[in-house]
Amino acid sequence: MAGEKKAYPLRISAAVLEAMQRWSDDELRSLNAQIEYVLREALRKAGRLKAGPAKPAADEHHAD
Repeated sequence: MAGEKKAYPLRISAAVLEAMQRWSDDELRSLNAQIEYVLREALRKAGRLKAGPAKPAADEHHAD
């Protein structure tokens, strides 16, 4: 189950989405991979996610 990906519709403000897109471009990640990375880091820092792989699986450098 660790590598399983699930689709989830996300409602997000245009300003936040644009900022995430710029950040993902700077980091050479897809927008999806960047959102997942930010969420994973926040969960890890809050102690709600066990330490695991630092990078998302296969789609880290694919454009959305």
